Amino acid sequence: MDIQASKIELAKMILDLEDSKLIEKVRKLITKEKKDFYDELSEDQKLEIQFGIDQLDRGEKVSWEDFKASRRNRHA
Repeated sequence: MDIQASKIELAKMILDLEDSKLIEKVRKLITKEKKDFYDELSEDQKLEIQFGIDQLDRGEKVSWEDFKASRRNRHA
């Protein structure tokens, strides 16, 4: 079943619901899923992310291969 057909089937199922508690649960689930995870982060976490972005913007980066090599050398 493609995504559009699934959405239509789900909408029909929701329209057929009579249980107000279940409808509220569905509403909360859909609302929760639409939230951006970034909004749930602490201010410290957001600052750390911005710090990393700023470093990348300045060209301060290390390739994945170089990073792995540095970890191997450190623990050898």
